[in-house]
Amino acid sequence: MSTTTSPGTMTHAAARKKPESVIARFFYAQRGDSPFKRLLIHLTLILASAIAVYPVLRVLTISLRPGNRLLSTSLAIIPEDASFENYVQVITDTDFLLWVWNSAAVTAATAIIGVIMASTAAYAFSRWRFPGRSAGLIFLLATQMIPAAMLMVPLFILAVRLDLVGTYRGLVIAYSVTSIPFSIWILKGYYDTIPPDLEQAAMIDGATQMGAFYRIILPLSTPALAIVFLFNFMTAWNDYLLAKVFLANATEIWTWPLGLQLLQGQFTTAWGRFAAASILVMIPVVSLFLYSSKYLISGLTAGGVKG
Repeated sequence: MSTTTSPGTMTHAAARKKPESVIARFFYAQRGDSPFKRLLIHLTLILASAIAVYPVLRVLTISLRPGNRLLSTSLAIIPEDASFENYVQVITDTDFLLWVWNSAAVTAATAIIGVIMASTAAYAFSRWRFPGRSAGLIFLLATQMIPAAMLMVPLFILAVRLDLVGTYRGLVIAYSVTSIPFSIWILKGYYDTIPPDLEQAAMIDGATQMGAFYRIILPLSTPALAIVFLFNFMTAWNDYLLAKVFLANATEIWTWPLGLQLLQGQFTTAWGRFAAASILVMIPVVSLFLYSSKYLISGLTAGGVKG
């Protein structure tokens, strides 16, 4: 049995195999990307990585300089007279460990509450149809367009009336209010990609709606839950403004952003200790991101397939 091809098809195939111009041949690759395109992508990524890493390396350099030397003519990342003096001083001469402990307590509470509330609310928005569902989703998204600074006054007034100023609880509630709406959107989009047939099969076998949610949906949503946990973690760990408003006078429960301001005086700043403390508080965040890196891409992209 023989097959025939039209002249138009042969001409089109030949044009695809043999680009006519010199520029087309240079960028052309029969399978995959051309070598030039791959080289350009890698050079761009290397340049972007260098730009992102350079400030961190400069902070590391300042932290290793003995004394309080901010400026230096040397471009060496590790100074010749490198010392851990600033690290020892920031740990022993300040309440740095207490500040980090306070931040860890507030951050852990915020992240756990955020995951619990966002996961259940997003499930309701994803699986159930009720009056005001679309309006509720739009309202949650609209709250993310309000600058955080504008929320400080109403949050502080509510905290004063509820006697939550100067407490862990007030700060955790304030962080949760600002982070949960976006978390709901992330999880709602991810739940939409999970077929409802899985839950229906579980309910046929005797599981309840919430039982199917805890046993089927949550295990399948691990990447998205990890993203939500990281988002809530970063919201609470790095915040300064809300902590300054809620914990201004409660020095015993200051978080690390508030504590580090003590290293800055009216006329001088302990740059060495400031840089050493910055490196130390970066370690938990970097460790958490490295541990959960396998979830980052799938958690951020899978929820974008269905709305």
